Amino acid sequence: MKHLAAYLLLSLGGNTSPSAADIKAVLASVGIEADDSRLETLISELKGKDINELIAQGSEKLASVPSGGAGGAGGAAGGASGAAAAEEAEEEAEEEKEESDEDMGFGLFD
Repeated sequence: MKHLAAYLLLSLGGNTSPSAADIKAVLASVGIEADDSRLETLISELKGKDINELIAQGSEKLASVPSGGAGGAGGAAGGASGAAAAEEAEEEAEEEKEESDEDMGFGLFD
C-alpha cells in the first residue's frame, strides 16, 4: 500500500508515469525503505494505464460488493430512547474500565 500511495501522490503532483526512483525518493523522504520486488510489480501493472480510469473501475467494483451487517437499522425510530441507550452503553463501558483498573500494579505472581 505504501508503494501505491507514493505512486498516487506523484500522480497527483503531475508525474503521469512515476519511475521506481521517483517512488523510492518519496518513500525515503518519510523514512520508509522501498521493497524492490513489490515496486517492480506495481510499476509493471500500472504501466501505460490512466490512474483515474483505474480508480473509477475500482469504485464500480467496490460498489457491487455487499457491505453492512444484519440489523442495527432501527435506531432512527427510537429518537430519545436511542440516545439514552447509547449513554447507558457508554456508562457500562466506563464502569467496566474502572473495574479493570482496580488490579493495576498487581501481577499474578506478586
